[in-house]
Amino acid sequence: NDLGGSGYGEGADSTPAEEVANHIRSLGGYADTNVDSVCDGAAARRMVQQAVDTFGRIDLIVNNAGILRDVIFHKMSESDWDAVINVHLKGAFNIASAAAKHFREQQSGCMVHMTSTSGLIGNFGQANYAAAKMGIVGLSKSVALDMARFNVRSNCIAPFAWSRMIGSIPINDAAQKERVEKLKQMTPDKIAPLIVALASDAG
Repeated sequence: NDLGGSGYGEGADSTPAEEVANHIRSLGGYADTNVDSVCDGAAARRMVQQAVDTFGRIDLIVNNAGILRDVIFHKMSESDWDAVINVHLKGAFNIASAAAKHFREQQSGCMVHMTSTSGLIGNFGQANYAAAKMGIVGLSKSVALDMARFNVRSNCIAPFAWSRMIGSIPINDAAQKERVEKLKQMTPDKIAPLIVALASDAG
């Protein structure tokens, strides 16, 4: 699922999702796309049901939807706050909730939620993002406790990673330049194996 919008959360384009799906198919895999919004509970349920209908069952969800509305706290509007909380935290809840029904019925499943170092230690101009990401940590831990009886796991990853969403980080001094260079080394291929490990029987 990838709306393909801007990092600010505006616009919608199915192209990024289709490109990924086509790449998976070209390698002999199976893929489907969906551009519903994770902010909407009914849409999240449709998304999960589409996965079940397409693949026969669902064994893993990865909550990775995100936008940014970076602004210093005393200038942050309620809409800036709500937009980020709705995508990151409410979106994670909606997808996890939709999947939990299927996981409970099949007595197995795995949830991986992407949080952030911003949530763990805070970051300048990101009160909304940090709160949402720390909320995801609490959500994941609580889900793990609630769903363990059904053999369902829930874990978080806080990658210090480079992504399309944070590609506009400004470089104003040597420290920021060093940070960005480290981020650029942490590409998706460095993070994906950890998700696979958590989703495996060994996870």
